[in-house]
Amino acid sequence: MLPEITQIILAFAVSFILYVTIDVLAGLPKAGGVCGAAAIGEAVKESGGDLNGGYMLGNIVCSPDASAGTLLAACGVFLFGLPGGLIAAVFVYVGNRICSDKGYAGTAGALVATAVIYALNTAGIIAPQSFIAGMVLAILLIQGISHRYASKMLGKLWRLRA
Repeated sequence: MLPEITQIILAFAVSFILYVTIDVLAGLPKAGGVCGAAAIGEAVKESGGDLNGGYMLGNIVCSPDASAGTLLAACGVFLFGLPGGLIAAVFVYVGNRICSDKGYAGTAGALVATAVIYALNTAGIIAPQSFIAGMVLAILLIQGISHRYASKMLGKLWRLRA
């Protein structure tokens, strides 16, 4: 097994790529899909950010998306192995329905993350607890450092997809 700090850095990179890719492919930057997401997108735009990136930030805050799915999958796999990750996916699916979220980015994120985390753990490369730390860092990078710059990066990724 790699040193713990190396595992966390790799888990951060894998988690970030995983959840941003799933959210962009699911169309979260397209519009504010759940209650509150449009308001957050508009507020981010007013502060000098990108509207589409702001919509994605709003969707992340207002409903379980792939970032929540990835984090919960990491917790589930850490606690109970593969079945724990699948249980996390069910919880994310229920959370999406509670939020009246019409999409499946969170559930897809939880399922894909469960497979990736389980595979990398089984291969002895990255432990699930390193994915918990890495995912928290990935979420902080998008939500905690600068909404203006994070939204611009997300908006550029959205336009690359389109």
